[in-house]
Amino acid sequence: MNDNNLRAPVTIDIGLTLDDGVFSRFQKIVVFLAALSIVMDGFDGQLIGFAIPSLIREWGITRNAFAPAVAAGLVGMGVGSAFAGLFADRFGRRWAIIGSVLVFGIATSSIAFSPDVTTVAILRFFAGLGIGGALPSSTTMTAEFTPARRRTLAVTATIVCVPLGGMLAGLFASVVLPHYGWRGLFLIGGTLPIALAVLLFFTMPESPRYLSRHRERWNELRALLGRMARSIEANVAFADLREQNVQQHAGFRALFSAGHGRDTVAIWVAFFMNLIAVYSAFSWLPTMLAGEGLSPSVAGSGLTAYNLGGVIGALGCAVAIGRLGSRWPLLVCCLAACASALFLRGINVSTQTNLLVFGIGVHGLFVNAVQSTMYALCAYIYPTEVRATGTASALAFGRLGAILSAFAGAFVITQGGASAYLGMLGGAMFLVFICLMIVRRHIPPVGRA
Repeated sequence: MNDNNLRAPVTIDIGLTLDDGVFSRFQKIVVFLAALSIVMDGFDGQLIGFAIPSLIREWGITRNAFAPAVAAGLVGMGVGSAFAGLFADRFGRRWAIIGSVLVFGIATSSIAFSPDVTTVAILRFFAGLGIGGALPSSTTMTAEFTPARRRTLAVTATIVCVPLGGMLAGLFASVVLPHYGWRGLFLIGGTLPIALAVLLFFTMPESPRYLSRHRERWNELRALLGRMARSIEANVAFADLREQNVQQHAGFRALFSAGHGRDTVAIWVAFFMNLIAVYSAFSWLPTMLAGEGLSPSVAGSGLTAYNLGGVIGALGCAVAIGRLGSRWPLLVCCLAACASALFLRGINVSTQTNLLVFGIGVHGLFVNAVQSTMYALCAYIYPTEVRATGTASALAFGRLGAILSAFAGAFVITQGGASAYLGMLGGAMFLVFICLMIVRRHIPPVGRA
């Protein structure tokens, strides 16, 4: 008998192969596809804001009548964030991404045929399910296709695609609305992600770390690794040796077992408070500036500066984390966000407008730097079996903060004006600072295990 038939198959550590290996062209394409799904996520999520003025004119209703539709979308995002992670960990990241994009594409295009606000609200809820589900699934896919040394930057670049999609939605709306109205905006805008879902079905592979846990799919994994410039023999076995000790705890309960409980609670609250700050700016910053006597164009430029600063801050913080680890860059950004909010309270709005807009951009830089890179922190804290669930649940809890911001921002501005509003933003970021101090398992600096 041939001795080769008696030898046990060689076991490949899939974690070591991916984390310490090359970043092939094929892997970059997969990361690009994941990022493209997030661009569409941000794109479809912002369309409702551009359509509301046209809907008000056509249906003869007030702006407040759209509050249920806006709230329904945020609630849908929270539900989608929570359940997409469970779906991705059970059925695969590939189907979670494709399904999410398809759901928000179909729901968004269906809004074009809505006869009333109630129908819009229902469809926005379903669109929110997909929009909420795409983000954690795509960031997980990005994390699992990217070597450890580039993971933080890759995940953060994926998250930055959300405001990029929103910017594209603004350009798209400026072209489509004048010619085709709000119905054309939703119909065409929803068709684009449907087309992307078809493209993903034919081009996006499953995560290799997910495949390694399913012996019946090892042939698929061998072929996938070959496309990733890793030569694998036909008779090898696969294991994720760095994370195999948590396989018996897979599922939602694992977020609170094996020493993860403290980090889970801290990261959940950090997301909650950070999204209060982020969505308070998205929803109420122009209103606050207009209430201080600024023109609509200047009020709009404040939000533009906030978003631009956010993109710069997110990428800059990702680079810093890649070199220094996550603890100190995140803590410094939290404190800088607090300080910039306090600085803004002392500016004379009527005579220092340019300084005000610049300061808002700086504040947005630090707030969004924390928000975007916390996804990479989640990807590091949790092992493969619950990585999508951990990221999705943190975002789902954070969505509650986003929903609360719709009411908190309006109340604080009404009661205390700009000073109270900026104080709320600074206070929220200080609580994020405390939570990230509590987190035990931060991403280590380069060269440390």
